[in-house]
Amino acid sequence: MAISNAIQQAMQGASWIRKMFEEGIRLKRELGEDQVADMALGNPMMEPPARAAARMAQLATDPAPGSHRYMPNAGFRSTRRAIAAHLEKETGIPYNYRDVVMTVGAGGALNVVFKGILDPGDEVIVLAPYFVEYRFYITNHAGEIVLVQTDDQFRPDVAAIEAAITPRTRAVIVNAPNNPTGAVYPAEDYDAVGALLEKKSAEHGRPIYLVSDEPYRAIQYDGVDVPWPVKHYRDTIHITSFSKDLAMPGERIGYVAINPESEGALELASAFTFTNRILGFVNAPAFQQRLVEGLMDVKLDTSGYASKRTRLLKALEEGGYPTVRPMGAFYIFPQVPDPEMDDIEFVNLCLSERLLVVPGSGFGRPGHFRLSYAVTDRDVDLCCEALLRVANRIGAAS
Repeated sequence: MAISNAIQQAMQGASWIRKMFEEGIRLKRELGEDQVADMALGNPMMEPPARAAARMAQLATDPAPGSHRYMPNAGFRSTRRAIAAHLEKETGIPYNYRDVVMTVGAGGALNVVFKGILDPGDEVIVLAPYFVEYRFYITNHAGEIVLVQTDDQFRPDVAAIEAAITPRTRAVIVNAPNNPTGAVYPAEDYDAVGALLEKKSAEHGRPIYLVSDEPYRAIQYDGVDVPWPVKHYRDTIHITSFSKDLAMPGERIGYVAINPESEGALELASAFTFTNRILGFVNAPAFQQRLVEGLMDVKLDTSGYASKRTRLLKALEEGGYPTVRPMGAFYIFPQVPDPEMDDIEFVNLCLSERLLVVPGSGFGRPGHFRLSYAVTDRDVDLCCEALLRVANRIGAAS
């Protein structure tokens, strides 16, 4: 075998992602792109805000001297200061530029953090349904993933988390607004999780970190409040990117922020700066750091996502799909309408109706499927029609 056994197994475990991508290419080639509703990928269709485009042009035509040289591995001090000031304004916590490490997107940030805190065999509790790449980010650094199911509203089950904690538990990762469910955890959930982690950290003699992955924070609906976990638990490591709120995921720019009041905050910042370097990222892209430094107050207009969500929820209700209303991000995670049908069979039925969705088992919650509405209006129209056809076929078969 040309590749390692570990990577071979990881690729097989993620094969459903490749399958949906390849099936989408095949269907679009055979039927035409305008005949297929591709709801499988969370790839924003919007363009960056006008201010982002203007700042890109400014930086490209009038760069400051030394803009493209090497820098400290943690990133430009001016960019980190801008982010620290933004975080202090939002949370009331006195962040300093030393608490911020610029990274190659949120994915790079998660790898930097897990490399920095995990010893071989250390455990990370992941709440399911979960973003599938978490498994690989954790095992990349010799950690072990411990899955804990959320409740029927996709909120944290604190008793289940407590039962899963062992002396090897190093972190709990949360993601809200959540991919794939769109769930937003209320403040009382963070209070309960924070109290539990504080108790267990004291029992085990070392902090259990709350790693909060928040790239969808700016995408929220119905006036919902998206709490800041760091306000509810001291040992929180905040991770985000500018991929979703500025609609530029291909630019791969994000950061890690350590609560300055956390135990060993300076040690953590030093470790993440070092792991940023040795993992081969070296530093986040210079141009993108300069870009986001001047855009901390810019947000994407998400009204288009809201209207798509409304239309899809209506179609799901009409089709009899049990659905928890998403309050953020751009995903819906309904149940398969027939409890006797597994989600893989359901996804294949959707394919026959020219609809691409992702099975819930890939996210750790079988019996569901994920729809992304980071798509065109045409995709939404085709999806709504296909969902009703699929529901009718299932009803007729039953």
